[in-house]
Amino acid sequence: MLRLSCLLTLLLAGGRATAADPDVVVYGGTAGGVAAAVQVARMGKSVVLIEPGQHIGGLTSGGLGWTDSGNKAVIGGVSREFYQRLKKHYDADASWVHEKRDGYKFYRKDEDAMWAFEPKVAEKVLRDMLAEAKVDVVFGERLDRAKGVKLDGKRIVSVVTESGKVFAGKVFIDATYEGDLMAAAGVSYAVGREANKEFGETMNGVARKWNRHTHKFVVKVDPYVKPGDPKSGLVFGIDPDPLPADGEADKRLQAYCFRMCMTDVAANRVPFEKPADFDEAKYELLFRNFEAGDLRVPMKPDRMPNGKTDTNNNFAVSTDFIGQNYKYPDASYAEREKIVAAHLSYQKGLMWALQNHPRVPEKVRTQMKPWGLAKDEFTDTGHWPHQLYIREARRLVGDHVQSEQDCTRRRETPMSVGMGSYNMDSHNCARYVTPEGFVQNEGDVQESPGGPYRISYKAIVPKAGECPNLFVPVCVSSTHIAYGSIRMEPVFMVLGQSAATAAVFAIEDNVDVQKVDYDKLRKRLVADKQVLEFDVPKRSDAVDPKKLAGVVVDDADAEVKGFEAVSSASTPFVGTGYRHDAAKDRGKQSAKFVADLPEAGKYEVRLAYTPNANRATSVPVTISHKDGTASVKVNQQKPPAIGGLWISLGTFEFEKGKAATVTITNDSVTDGHVVVDAVQWLPVK
Repeated sequence: MLRLSCLLTLLLAGGRATAADPDVVVYGGTAGGVAAAVQVARMGKSVVLIEPGQHIGGLTSGGLGWTDSGNKAVIGGVSREFYQRLKKHYDADASWVHEKRDGYKFYRKDEDAMWAFEPKVAEKVLRDMLAEAKVDVVFGERLDRAKGVKLDGKRIVSVVTESGKVFAGKVFIDATYEGDLMAAAGVSYAVGREANKEFGETMNGVARKWNRHTHKFVVKVDPYVKPGDPKSGLVFGIDPDPLPADGEADKRLQAYCFRMCMTDVAANRVPFEKPADFDEAKYELLFRNFEAGDLRVPMKPDRMPNGKTDTNNNFAVSTDFIGQNYKYPDASYAEREKIVAAHLSYQKGLMWALQNHPRVPEKVRTQMKPWGLAKDEFTDTGHWPHQLYIREARRLVGDHVQSEQDCTRRRETPMSVGMGSYNMDSHNCARYVTPEGFVQNEGDVQESPGGPYRISYKAIVPKAGECPNLFVPVCVSSTHIAYGSIRMEPVFMVLGQSAATAAVFAIEDNVDVQKVDYDKLRKRLVADKQVLEFDVPKRSDAVDPKKLAGVVVDDADAEVKGFEAVSSASTPFVGTGYRHDAAKDRGKQSAKFVADLPEAGKYEVRLAYTPNANRATSVPVTISHKDGTASVKVNQQKPPAIGGLWISLGTFEFEKGKAATVTITNDSVTDGHVVVDAVQWLPVK
């Protein structure tokens, strides 16, 4: 039955078992791989798409229906066509089985595209696109990673799968999430987090200080097997290895999870079952977190059509299996299968525990009870997604490494082949014990780039002197933190199309991929409705705190309670942006700026903020100095008098060291947002 099913799947996709020497070989049936294969075929070249599994679409058809799109205006070409086809599907009355179209708030009849969708619909649309383009699709063939890449010098001649099938081609595209073809071809790649200093970044590397959003412990949870006794060992899930200093490099990865398609429609619901290997010890942090008073329901079920969800990680202990994926990128297939199985077991157990375990508060269990898996999704994998969310694995190291500098447009990005715009988004990478003796998550970064940015052609091809006929549009050349923004499914489709277009030109002009005529490529991409530029001001409005006089403490280095909303919408600002209180939780949010003054003496203290009509007019600011404290009320609707960025809070006497502080709160504020950006101490002579 399994063989017959696979054969039917292949035939329905319009594919053959093999393709005789196609022009282009695409390895990996992710959405990016589909876009690449479709584009090659539309340009009149032969192509084979090899998918190691039995499904097309990767995460796009694997549960991630809540599209992390950023600025939708920069999603063009084949990528936008996919979302437009989804819209046409949901325009039809017959597509609405478990709810009425008018009741689904994310269906908007006047928009050209649909950005929230069911997994099975996404896969059908992608299969239709492949069939219409007459793309040869081969399922169930995994690259022989040890000896399956045949090279002539550094040029790939053919790839061989584990079954012995040979696929020769002129140009190859690695569209996998893991970068297996890239690695087997011997090109340079990176795994883990770079140090900030390597690429002049501020948000890369170890990130304790960025842990200011919701995905953290907000109550005190004991980390030891026997509470209070370090000798008893650490509870499961806490990393015993010490973290480097903030901003330093390590090999940790942001966590993986399954993006579950759940439903609360009883007729279409499959109950969560207790896994046979349920191990209560793996959920001790979950139970202790509840018992310490955090009653947040730890999941994010975004609504899809027909009463379904795309359910993502949320809060302190959730679907992210933090710290359990470090070996995945370079692991063998067998080792990866064990890692995937462990993630599946953990998430199955988590969902059962949230509904049934006596240590989960009744309030939470009651809220969880209506949910189950969607019966009509993932019918061949027990209704669980066929794709684990590989948020990052290997990353190409090309002649241009996309970095925070590109995302925030602080440097020119050459040879644009597409644009990103989503937050620089890293999920947590580790759990550790704080100096105070409690558990905390580390690695969560969610920072806006402040608008769309370009992605370089040089980031999707190996560096000069390495493989001359390979494109890598998914595991692109990027730092960890920049990849956190680039790694969105619409962007992978954009880059897949651009890589395919360049592959055709490399064949037609008989040149290495590194030497494709960019002007020619650009013209074709624009003609095919790719978006390569967007009118966003250069980030001259972002002031580098390191270039300012005196001692400057940015909001990124402040001690904050609350102030979790981050932005760079108003300008100018210090650093990568600023944060605000979202005009809520009055009296509960504060930001403390602590200066390390090099010598005692008088200093003028200045405060930076971005003015706006929605700001508070009486923001409480307290300055602690040698002789006591001073209080100032700041009208943040009024433009700052000094360079449009700073106001003076006064001149005070300070001791040497860290006794100098400025604290901003939202106490007694009722008429707008409170913004915190930076504080500057300027010595007065």
